[in-house]
Amino acid sequence: MAALKRRVTVVIPTFDRASVLPRAVDSVLAQQGADFEVLVADDGSADDTDQVLARYAADPRVRILKLPHGGVCRARNAAVAASDTPLIAFLDSDDEWLPGKLAAQIGLLEASGGEICQTEEIWIRNGTRVNPPAHYVKREGDIFALSLKYCMITPSSVLMTRKLFDRSGGFNPEFPACEDYELWLRITHRHAVGLIPKPMMIRYGGHADQLSTRFPAQDRFRIRGIALLLDGNALGPAHRALAVEALEEKLGIYQAGCEKRGKEEEAAWCRGIRSRYLGDSQIPPAGIAP
Repeated sequence: MAALKRRVTVVIPTFDRASVLPRAVDSVLAQQGADFEVLVADDGSADDTDQVLARYAADPRVRILKLPHGGVCRARNAAVAASDTPLIAFLDSDDEWLPGKLAAQIGLLEASGGEICQTEEIWIRNGTRVNPPAHYVKREGDIFALSLKYCMITPSSVLMTRKLFDRSGGFNPEFPACEDYELWLRITHRHAVGLIPKPMMIRYGGHADQLSTRFPAQDRFRIRGIALLLDGNALGPAHRALAVEALEEKLGIYQAGCEKRGKEEEAAWCRGIRSRYLGDSQIPPAGIAP
């Protein structure tokens, strides 16, 4: 792979996060050793985001993309479409980069010839540093099997080639949550993922507007993601077997929970998924959207 042009678009989607947005933007502007632009995709914010972004009006590295509210997937996709750089990075507006992140990742992609990499990260929950569960420790290389079980890539830690993003189809706007899990499945079954084994970003959590808080029982979205991957017929036999195994495991847990809580409509959806993808001929098939 030829040396990559040192030019990156850093996509920061934001919606009503004026209080934390400067921390994210400033952490990118402090990066050295990389030629970049910051593209803030304002997803229809109704708070003081305009006033916050006005602080950066004189900085030629910062661009603002004003959008009607349509969700984080549409905001990220629109920002990538509005860029013309060979490399794309993502940073959630409530997260923060540490110094040297971009330069280290550009160097890794240039040295390895890869198309996507991430970094280790620090977790802050409700203002306190916590250790992530052992299964969330980042790995490199072929992480498809692990990515089926857990979301092994953090959007705010990613640097990838624009060509890979475009080939993969971007984020699926039909997913209100777990949209990153679904994209990473499409990528990791074909591509190795590089890793900077050093924390180079801070991931903040515990606040009420996170998607994981707004959309509980997220396994239903992960089940949809695996189902879509199986529908695509792009998996080889070994990866397909892994996907079916993961689908059966997640479906069993989620269906049992629905039945226990009397959520018959969602339990029926689970039975339809089981019929369609796991071959239970006693249950009528159903679509993949609950």
